[in-house]
Amino acid sequence: MKKRSFILAIDQGTTSSRAVIFDKNAKVLGMAQHEFTQILPRPGYVEHDPDEIITSQFKAIKDAFKDSSVGMDEIAAIAVTNQRETTIVWDKNTGKPIHNAIVWQCRRTAPQCELLTPYKDYIRDKTGLVLDAYFSGTKISWILDRCEGARERANAGELAFGTVDSWLIYKLTGVHATDYSNASRTMLFDIKTLRYDTKLLDLVGVPESMLPVCLPSSALFGKVKSDIPGLEALAGVPICGVAGDQQAALFGQCCFDAGDMKTTFGTGCFLMMNTGEKPVDSKNGLITTIAWGLNGRVTYALEGSVFNAGSAIKWLRDELCIISTPQECDRLAETVPDAAGAYFVPAFTGLGAPYWDMYARGALVELTRGFSRAHLCRAVLEGIAYQACDITFAMSMDSGFFPRHMRVDGGASNSDCMMQFEADMLDCDIVRPKNVEATALGASFLAGLYAGIYTSLDDIRALPVETTVFSPVMPRSECNARYAGWKKAVDRVREK
Repeated sequence: MKKRSFILAIDQGTTSSRAVIFDKNAKVLGMAQHEFTQILPRPGYVEHDPDEIITSQFKAIKDAFKDSSVGMDEIAAIAVTNQRETTIVWDKNTGKPIHNAIVWQCRRTAPQCELLTPYKDYIRDKTGLVLDAYFSGTKISWILDRCEGARERANAGELAFGTVDSWLIYKLTGVHATDYSNASRTMLFDIKTLRYDTKLLDLVGVPESMLPVCLPSSALFGKVKSDIPGLEALAGVPICGVAGDQQAALFGQCCFDAGDMKTTFGTGCFLMMNTGEKPVDSKNGLITTIAWGLNGRVTYALEGSVFNAGSAIKWLRDELCIISTPQECDRLAETVPDAAGAYFVPAFTGLGAPYWDMYARGALVELTRGFSRAHLCRAVLEGIAYQACDITFAMSMDSGFFPRHMRVDGGASNSDCMMQFEADMLDCDIVRPKNVEATALGASFLAGLYAGIYTSLDDIRALPVETTVFSPVMPRSECNARYAGWKKAVDRVREK
């Protein structure tokens, strides 16, 4: 019998499902990724088909093994990391979803959030979150109110809610569970008591019977069933590491100590700072969240979320058809020294931190006749970087700490042009690992700790990491002038 010593990481993202096989030295032995449909029924609405999520994810798992020399019977543990606030409601008896998944980017519940404005301080105190359509709670209620008979069925205990981690765990094991990091994104979970808050459940209109059991991020969530076509050889393998994608990336970047910070440039852009075992309240438009639960302790973080980052590059490719690959965006942007004085604010689905404007929309401003396709690519990359600056500055004011270096990851961080611009604007080194898939890696570390593949965080710290460092070169006066122009552009998209 083969020795089980490898970790399968399931990385279910906003635009694609990925599977990665790691050895104990964090080396990638096999990987596969499949995009799936983005459903846009009307402006500001974003949905996914929950069954397509499962189909694409299971295909990615099978293809990752085809890409490697590892057999399914050699997997010791499975890790799950996921797009977070995306909301799925399904029938407990049939396992069938009753509505498309409402994606974290979706703004349809903004009016419902406005009705909860008198309780925004209570929500902030209990959950660490701002009142916003970004989070899961109002999405659940929207589904219950729009699907015929759903609220009655939910009150009768017939329906289940889950973020995407719960949906995957349920489909793989039959267990209805989540971890603290994902639960903390529902706007229903008290991050200090580690329990769902009954007052919030009543205010938002969500029956507690719908909710998954909450566990630490490194724990036994269930074991893979034996009747999944094509995955039979994984039967009995434990899922024992689960974390939302940004928390997993923080862990994967070895940000284990208070003050450690990372930025993930994915579909959105997410900055997170480890604040230790005590939650830090933000005064500057950030949220307080759970980073992970490990060894009987909870680690907290400050986070700033940008709703559109890599999705803006995807927009250039899929909607405008002016590039064929993300790499082409980078190549074109590098042919010009700047964006010709223009600014692109990628607020397709509103502005996240530190503005939290649910009704802002994207804009391209300060155009001149000489503005070209290359300038547009440059403006998009710079717009992503400016948003990360906004959050870094807010995080510094909240924590009193400004990074000497920023660790980055995510697919869009492969843009050398954008990383150099980020280094210039922040006036600090940007450190990018060779393996930018820190999300899958962090989840694998959590699973490996539970499975005994790693005995401590020091084992993980000791793993070799190859990096590229981008250092600032732009004069500060020029950086300051460009950033002032960005702030004016943001003000314009927020004008009512």
